[in-house]
Amino acid sequence: MKAKRTLGDADNLTEERVDKVVKEFLQDFNEGYQEAKGWPLAYVISKAALNAYTIILVERFPNFKVNCVCPGFVKTDINYNTGTLPVKEGAESPVKLALLPSDGPSGLFFSRNQVTSFE
Repeated sequence: MKAKRTLGDADNLTEERVDKVVKEFLQDFNEGYQEAKGWPLAYVISKAALNAYTIILVERFPNFKVNCVCPGFVKTDINYNTGTLPVKEGAESPVKLALLPSDGPSGLFFSRNQVTSFE
């Protein structure tokens, strides 16, 4: 799919390219063509765009620590408390990344405290 190629092409990412994919998705979604045009779920596009934008920010602001984090499936009101992790455990990864020292990692994707692929 074009969106996956564009958002997954770390060497050629630009804010404009990410915005274009998101705008195309939103237009197709609003017109009811999401499924016919082969788009994944809105959640998938939103996370892919967030990951791509993270890579852009790392390049633009090398003195900042910019990472993505997935805390896991946390029990919250948004999922009617069907998550598998308590809030305290889900907060560990984001808090750890927020408190990184100046020589800490940047440009990575963390899933429950482990570095993982952006895919």
